[in-house]
Amino acid sequence: MQEKQTMTNSIAWNTNAYEAWTNHYGHPEVQAENLKLNGSHKLRRWLKYIGDPNEKRIINLLGSTGSKAIPLALLGSDVTIVDISNENQRYALEVAHYANVKLNYVLADVLNIPAEMNLSNYDLVLMEFGILHYFSDLNPIFELVNNLLSNNGRLILTDFHPFSSKGSNYFDSSLVVEKIAFSDFLSEEDRKDQPKVLLRKWTMGEILSTLADKNMVLRKLEEEPHPINSGVPAFYTIVADKINEYQTPLIP
Repeated sequence: MQEKQTMTNSIAWNTNAYEAWTNHYGHPEVQAENLKLNGSHKLRRWLKYIGDPNEKRIINLLGSTGSKAIPLALLGSDVTIVDISNENQRYALEVAHYANVKLNYVLADVLNIPAEMNLSNYDLVLMEFGILHYFSDLNPIFELVNNLLSNNGRLILTDFHPFSSKGSNYFDSSLVVEKIAFSDFLSEEDRKDQPKVLLRKWTMGEILSTLADKNMVLRKLEEEPHPINSGVPAFYTIVADKINEYQTPLIP
């Protein structure tokens, strides 16, 4: 199932993404100046949990155009993005060039990173906005997170809250076909032919339970109100640390 999902989503993310980001953010030189001026705002949810970013090793999984990675690089972090889209890579590296920062960009499916890349011992794994629904099973991605982190390393995950994103059936576990995130930034003509993505939407219980299974210790769960209907959550942030201590099985 994951192979089919990855193939479908790879096609979508490698079609018209560069054009969409240019339409939305502007030319990479314009976006570089924007990130220089507003980088701290882009990182407002995470900086308090990162501390001083200078010289920290950070890996941003599915990091797209680098809108978080590049501000971190501007603050002195050694940042690596892993993403499946060569159009995302092109835009991000051009922005990094104009921002005059080094950005490591691994073009790969995160569940099939080439072994020779030898990615490990990161202080922080960052995952943000529209990430987990690209996986039909959470075990491999959270196993990867654990393997990427140094001992006492930290995961910071911010995503759309399941309460708001899962629709009328909170417990629906089926794959759903939806338009890709950047489709609204395309021309009407391009939108008509833009490939769709295949998504699996998770409950909060599934997310937290799988993290716990991977020996990740939950430190914080923040929920943010919806900007229009403040009575329901729109986003959440999980902060979890890797602790290398043996845990007995929950069910013996």
